[in-house]
Amino acid sequence: MKDYLKLIENNKKWAKEAVKVDPEYFSRLEHIQNPEYLWIGCSDSRVPADKITGTNPGEIFVHRNIANMVVHTDINLLSVLEYAVVHLKVKHIIVCGHYGCGGVKAAMTNHNFGIINKWVRNIKDVYRLHFQEFEGLTDEKARTNKLIELNVIEQVNNLAKTSIVQKAWKAEQRPYLHGWVYDLHDGVINPIFEMGHEDHLDPLYVFDDL
Repeated sequence: MKDYLKLIENNKKWAKEAVKVDPEYFSRLEHIQNPEYLWIGCSDSRVPADKITGTNPGEIFVHRNIANMVVHTDINLLSVLEYAVVHLKVKHIIVCGHYGCGGVKAAMTNHNFGIINKWVRNIKDVYRLHFQEFEGLTDEKARTNKLIELNVIEQVNNLAKTSIVQKAWKAEQRPYLHGWVYDLHDGVINPIFEMGHEDHLDPLYVFDDL
């Protein structure tokens, strides 16, 4: 059997088992999507949002990219964000990175990765902004993990800088923003940062005419 065909076979087995356990499973999912959470995670295949959070289809809205970035020029991310906040009215947005992230590791080198350079440059900017926090950290793993955590925090702040989030904060005091880091070593999520509508944001980024 060709390797990719096993995915189709696995799908058939999964669908059959799902209906066996709950005959109304797909009929419910077909008509309802009402997630409370938007997940912005890394594209890494080892960090599936639903499995590591124990959520079912319909419970979590997912966007993934290299190194879980929130880039202000990324129309894909912004479209997902607007749909989740304005139409799905999610209550929480989670930016989840993971220790050992290849995108962050790439950003800490001077290697040429082709088109990927344009993406990881945003992570290099995080490193530059927090350069002093790396003084005294000589262990490479510790430095990488530090940047992974700082990157998550910066991406949560980038969410707060969007007019999409600020407008929802002003009108409905939601969503609440979370920064998490998943540990591949033990499968445990480490919450490291939170931000809500009452938390401080540099006035330079606040829209006063929403």
